[in-house]
Amino acid sequence: MQAWQVHENGEPGEVMRLTEVERPTPGHGQVLLRVRAANVNFPDALLCRGQYQVRPPLPFTPGVEICGETEDGRRVIANPALPHGGFAEYAVADARALLPAPGSLDDAEAAALHIGYQTGWFGLHRRARLQAGETLLVHAAAGGVGSAAVQLGKAAGATVIGVVGGPDKAAVARKLGCDVVVDRRAEDVVAAVKEATGGRGADVIYDPVGGEAYAQSAKLVAFEGRIVVVGFAGGTVPSPALNHALVKNYSILGLHWGLYNTKNPELVRHCHEQLTELADRGAIRPLVSERVPFAAAADAVQRVADGVTTGRLAVVPENGATA
Repeated sequence: MQAWQVHENGEPGEVMRLTEVERPTPGHGQVLLRVRAANVNFPDALLCRGQYQVRPPLPFTPGVEICGETEDGRRVIANPALPHGGFAEYAVADARALLPAPGSLDDAEAAALHIGYQTGWFGLHRRARLQAGETLLVHAAAGGVGSAAVQLGKAAGATVIGVVGGPDKAAVARKLGCDVVVDRRAEDVVAAVKEATGGRGADVIYDPVGGEAYAQSAKLVAFEGRIVVVGFAGGTVPSPALNHALVKNYSILGLHWGLYNTKNPELVRHCHEQLTELADRGAIRPLVSERVPFAAAADAVQRVADGVTTGRLAVVPENGATA
């Protein structure tokens, strides 16, 4: 079969190579899946660079999120077991962690309903306890992680402010349903959000960026507000001033979604049931901006790494399907 492999760490566009390899053999408790669509995530770029918290042995195939098909024909959502990732014609995954793919979504959309939406649901509902009528601010609102949080926030009845970089991403954020959109390249984010909230700020801030975005969050969080730290796509890990959190009376909440798979997997299944119900009634729908041919997978991962994409990019193998 064909698979994209990384033989040395570096930028995805340079180190991902299309290779002919043997079909992987499932280990104990694993199943073989035909890949119908593989979603591109920022962790795929970190894996290529050797900067992710998990470092599979070289060579490995990246691709941490797929819609696949079991040998008995079931469509499922899975996180492939590295080193046999999803940018291949076949992958392996833990049988106990398979989730049914919603019939209301095509393969590319189903592949994108997992990590980003699970992270958003756990961040907004489990950690921050977002309530209807509250104000939610989402950094990188037009990206894969941010777009999921925007949709989940709207579905929860929140007023959503989206922060983006550039007019094209601003248009995407408006289409997603943001009530207010702030272009950080053209506007002062702090001033614009304070004006939009009458000086109060946001009750919940969802931050997958870090760096300057976190510094803005600390200035914009409301009394008894919650900042959810999701990741550091901006490349800089902030050092929060805890005296500021004390004086202003807000919470800083960390979220590592992957821990729920080991600490409380039943919550992951419960979350998937909630997401499926929301998808089936049209309250959320993954924004798949591109369905990328298999031969262009390395370029797709590089573009996500460079932060120039909106929504989700899904790689579709030639043997995959779209419905």
